[in-house]
Amino acid sequence: MWPITLCGMYGYDQNPGAQQQMGGGYGEQPLYPEPSPPSLADAVRAFTTGSLSAEDFQQIFATAKVYCPRGDNPGFLALHNTQQPVIPMFTTLKELRSYAGKESKYFVITGAEVIDLLPTGYGFVLDMEGDHRMVFDAKAVEQMVDFAMRRMYG
Repeated sequence: MWPITLCGMYGYDQNPGAQQQMGGGYGEQPLYPEPSPPSLADAVRAFTTGSLSAEDFQQIFATAKVYCPRGDNPGFLALHNTQQPVIPMFTTLKELRSYAGKESKYFVITGAEVIDLLPTGYGFVLDMEGDHRMVFDAKAVEQMVDFAMRRMYG
């Protein structure tokens, strides 16, 4: 008779090899992994077509990676030949490379960090050369900051 062993979160089992067969032990991948959230590029497409609410977009944006071109000095590169200064940002490295070239310098931050670090009075544009370009003017950025603060602090 097999000794009784504890098999991760599945409770007791009399078969000592069951933990490996069933999965779910410490450090193992679960049998049914959590679905991954939509990519930022998917969220941009859904938001621009009206199938994603502003709140849902902001939640995805906050945790998504954003690719930002950079110069020799630290910080965002801004475009000033627009009505308001905007900072180009990209949902994927491929989008950034199609805009700035293969050898361009860049850094990666989360959308929440963008909202936290963006200078006052600046907006940003996502995927400037893409099919689903999105422009957030300075007022939209302020609204995103307000939304983030309400979500964090109630």
